[in-house]
Amino acid sequence: MFHKILIANRGEIAVRIIRACRSMGIGSVAIYSREDADSLHVHLADQRVCIGEGPAKNSYLNMERIIMAAKNVGADAVHPGYGFLSENSKFVRMCEENGLVFIGPSADVIDKMGNKSQARSTMMAAGVPVVPGTKEPVYDAETGLEMAKQIGFPVMIKASSGGGGKGMRVAESAADFEFQFNLAQRESVNAFGDDTMYIERYIQKPRHVEIQIMADSQGNVVALGDRDCSVQRNHQKLIEESPSPAINEQTREAMNQFAVLAAKTVGYTNAGTIEYIVSDTGEFYFMEMNTRIQVEHGVTEMVTGTDLIVEQIRVAAGFPLSFTQESVKLRGHAIECRINAEIPEKRFMPCPGQVKMIHLPAGNGVRVDTCLYSGYRIPSEYDSMIAKVIVHAPTREAALRKMYGALDEMVVVGVQTNLDFQYQMVRHPVFVQGKAHTGFIEDVMNLKIGDR
Repeated sequence: MFHKILIANRGEIAVRIIRACRSMGIGSVAIYSREDADSLHVHLADQRVCIGEGPAKNSYLNMERIIMAAKNVGADAVHPGYGFLSENSKFVRMCEENGLVFIGPSADVIDKMGNKSQARSTMMAAGVPVVPGTKEPVYDAETGLEMAKQIGFPVMIKASSGGGGKGMRVAESAADFEFQFNLAQRESVNAFGDDTMYIERYIQKPRHVEIQIMADSQGNVVALGDRDCSVQRNHQKLIEESPSPAINEQTREAMNQFAVLAAKTVGYTNAGTIEYIVSDTGEFYFMEMNTRIQVEHGVTEMVTGTDLIVEQIRVAAGFPLSFTQESVKLRGHAIECRINAEIPEKRFMPCPGQVKMIHLPAGNGVRVDTCLYSGYRIPSEYDSMIAKVIVHAPTREAALRKMYGALDEMVVVGVQTNLDFQYQMVRHPVFVQGKAHTGFIEDVMNLKIGDR
């Protein structure tokens, strides 16, 4: 087992990993920017190293400084969390070249599945159902338009290296295709340094359902059930729940089986997520694979009784999975609400600042993953998510009631948050009935979620 792990991340996921390390008796090292000097993960870690200042490119994306920090403190492994360098194959190879274990899949698998266009082709070849679309990468609007006409409008234009909703645009017709393509491509270049795009049929008002998988180096692959992540803004999730209220057991079993097939096809190891899009008539299609731990992994932990971060570390150290497919049982229902420092009524404008006072909900079946504390200053340089409220109960109805109480109890003073908006969403009849789709916020809640 590892002696010391450097966490190449910040915020609540860094805190989550540090706590997992503590439970395993493993030393933890936090990296931080100057703006994050007072962050909770810095205070909790056994060691801490400042690696830069300001924007992520100068700190949490600075691969050379992170590798140097890991070597200087004697770490033998690096956990990337999610975002930042978690799906960067160059960083994985740099870790390997410097004798550090990257807690995640191999660089080759990240290249194959992290590139959305290549992942589509791989899944097609394996027989996994895929949304109709391009098989080859697209680099210019003219070529893309011809392909879009063959697919049929509306189409979704996506960045091959995309994630977090960046580089994704819908073209309703040939008339607006060039504008939307160029906009998505610019976003992709700015966010990922990659102008490779692909195009697929846009399925109207779909559900977003994903399968959590875990795989070890001995060839064992296990599916840990599904999560419904349909409530989104700008393609970024706001509410997740497990199991999904939108699919039946037959569909759930098929999605699990295809997820395992997808992972085995590419020789996957560690934690990953197979994401599907589900039509209003029940057909499901492979959308993409996230080759990392997900923000919403907590809901899976609640319904399966597993610790996915601990399992990630064990698998990276060469141990086999501590559970089998037969031993994984989904118990009850879990719901997660992401709490962001933002103003929903102003197109979700970020609202950084100092937290003057905070009260977190608690009780049986209530979990809050956060980096907040009274007096903490939320920096403007990074993502606006500040907490995840997760509840678990025997039924979805009971879980909803528990979430109402948790959101009602939570207090954050000093910055504006989406707490009230989350409370409105989970109590909305459409969500309560389990019928929310990816257009729920804009179509049902009547909030604008486009560019500010």
